[in-house]
Amino acid sequence: AVYACGLEQQLVRPIGDLSKGYRQRVGLAQAIMHRPKVLILDEPTNGLDPTQILEIRELIRRLAESSTVIVSTHILSEVEATCHRAIIIMNGLIQADAKLDQLTTTANARVGIASTATGVEAALGTIPGVTGVERAGPANGFTHYRVSGEKGALLCPMTFDLAKDKGWRLSELREESRTLESVFRDLA
Repeated sequence: AVYACGLEQQLVRPIGDLSKGYRQRVGLAQAIMHRPKVLILDEPTNGLDPTQILEIRELIRRLAESSTVIVSTHILSEVEATCHRAIIIMNGLIQADAKLDQLTTTANARVGIASTATGVEAALGTIPGVTGVERAGPANGFTHYRVSGEKGALLCPMTFDLAKDKGWRLSELREESRTLESVFRDLA
């Protein structure tokens, strides 16, 4: 536990003399000493400097290979950096429970099409599963669009095929994803 938490240089120092980051590590070392099957960590990177945060994240990943690690935090970017699955609880009720990629993936697409192309919005609207087309604005000779789709719609391949058939030049074509913070905001 001492080596796993990077405490070998601080081993003989009184805990009261340690920085907040090292005190956090001591608590983590105490928690993993007996190799628990389930480990619950509350704000495990709170008060740590950026280097220590990276080290603790790596430790959490290693611990998750042999234990179930539950991280309780309000810092959603921390969840994205360390977890595979998220349970979002609001007012004592579970609002979401899924793997991160399921929570953050959308059926929407972003596409940049040469500004010289005509009838783009109408044509994009004919793709099966499209629920809306929103112009995001011009940039460097291309007009960008956000194409919204029904859940499960494969918009990128169909948008590519349409662009190819129409002879449109593309600058961008990608699936749109959301951050965990935007998922949380939508649920709230």
